[in-house]
Amino acid sequence: MTTSQLLGNLSETLVSDAQVLSRSEKEFVTNLLQQMKNHSAATTGDLAGDITHALSEALAQRICTVLGKSLAENFLQQLATPQKERVTRTILFSPPGPTPRDPQPPPPVPPPTTPPGITMSAQSEITDLLPANCAVLEEFLVPQELDSVIRFALEHEADFTTSEVIAPGGGTGMVDFEHRRSRVLMDLGDLRNIIVRRLQSCWPQLLRRLGYVPFRITNIEAQITASNDGDYFRSHSDNGHEETVKREITFVYFFHREPKNFTGGELRVYDSRIENGVYVKAEHFRSISPRQNQLVVFPSSLTHEITRVECSSRAFADSRFTVNGWFRR
Repeated sequence: MTTSQLLGNLSETLVSDAQVLSRSEKEFVTNLLQQMKNHSAATTGDLAGDITHALSEALAQRICTVLGKSLAENFLQQLATPQKERVTRTILFSPPGPTPRDPQPPPPVPPPTTPPGITMSAQSEITDLLPANCAVLEEFLVPQELDSVIRFALEHEADFTTSEVIAPGGGTGMVDFEHRRSRVLMDLGDLRNIIVRRLQSCWPQLLRRLGYVPFRITNIEAQITASNDGDYFRSHSDNGHEETVKREITFVYFFHREPKNFTGGELRVYDSRIENGVYVKAEHFRSISPRQNQLVVFPSSLTHEITRVECSSRAFADSRFTVNGWFRR
């Protein structure tokens, strides 16, 4: 059977049966078959070539009718994408499998040296103003874990020591009640594993909320801080010295005994601007009141402070407690 005979039989069958095609479909198929007949009469191509040509012509006419001339021209121009681009797109959206090897990238450029207090972080390049970007997670620990943290802190009251700050110019820590008043426990024992495992489980979520791309963590520091009546921590950043420059992200986990017997102790995270090579606080800040079982994370370069705590009983067990620490890069 010749191409013309095949097309004629197909045309009569499709166009005459109302159960096979709708009215609009009949019009399109009739147009398509007519284009195929014309092309077959004018060329010696095979049936596949006839169909391809006819389908292109019929589609072009239908597009012009439905979309209008200007839209159709734009659409048809997109169809004329160079063959090289179409091949690239096919590779991008093809099922998983072997793909052409990419050219080898150029050697990595060594990162620039930055002063303490400013990190070329996984978050962004150095900017004049770093916004007070925080991520907050409620109900960070399950109830049994929360009970364990509270019990551990109360049982180790005698092991808490006076909090220190790093002396100007770096070096060892020193007590400075004009800048910081609180008590701290550095050895968390097995409790550290509970906190670290939970932090690692939500690490991708925290990165997304802060706008970071994934980066390698070399260490997670953690300590418990107890703040009682009159305690505070003046504005500071957590990576402003040579000893702390690799701190990338700060975390603060709030917990306390119920009922809550203190007020104040808000965490204020400031927009931070560069001054003399380090970030210092700008005017705007975000204030976070301590909530039971709540985790807050933010870039360690941001300036932040703890407002004065009011605790009328002055009992250690009624303190504002945090597990606070840092992800080091």
